[in-house]
Amino acid sequence: MSYENWKDKAQGFQTMDVRHIQGSFFEGLKKRAEALEVSEGLHIIQTFEPHPLYAVMEGLGYEHHTEQRGEAEFHVWFCRVEKKEGDSSVPFKPLALLNYPMIDEKLGQIAVDFWETTWQSEKRVLPYETRLLLSLTNAVGAGRMRQAARELVKAYIHGVESAALDDVFELLIWNQGIGFFSSEIGPSALFQAYKLIKNGEKQGKSREDICSALRKKFGEKNPEMQVLNR
Repeated sequence: MSYENWKDKAQGFQTMDVRHIQGSFFEGLKKRAEALEVSEGLHIIQTFEPHPLYAVMEGLGYEHHTEQRGEAEFHVWFCRVEKKEGDSSVPFKPLALLNYPMIDEKLGQIAVDFWETTWQSEKRVLPYETRLLLSLTNAVGAGRMRQAARELVKAYIHGVESAALDDVFELLIWNQGIGFFSSEIGPSALFQAYKLIKNGEKQGKSREDICSALRKKFGEKNPEMQVLNR
């Protein structure tokens, strides 16, 4: 289905103008989206194009259509074309970007554009999986274990082999030192996710089952992984 098939219904969609909401609007939006039936939808008005919402809503069975009507005025219509639970999609969309407009609307637009250029641009040469591993190691170097764990889970779900993760952790030991590895990396969610993968493979579990376990244990509901207040 495409916008042409449901554009006549879009005028009747519930409207959520979130341009001046103080605090995160995501949970309220998600609850509304989960409650709607097929052919129903939402009309979101935001000061920037809300790229982080596209994948989330797609995971719930929505299509979208976006129009820019001003320098800081974007209208997005989401129509539910099928019912999905949303839990089977890859975790960790860039929802943290939704925090920036609370500080400054222009900063929100800059953050979204920067993310899109870094992660979505066709000009990027390195494979997506390689960039995830680089992001993982950079996060560890900066002491951001939450981000590192999220990147590891995404990398494995996107097809990175556990042997490649072995290499990454060996290099982390070399570069960060055994002491740092033992006290900071070993007890972290990052290493717990790695152990879940390695133990699952030793037990002969399928990659699909391991990915399902990663989503369940290290998804957004895990307080160690969240980037938005609930």
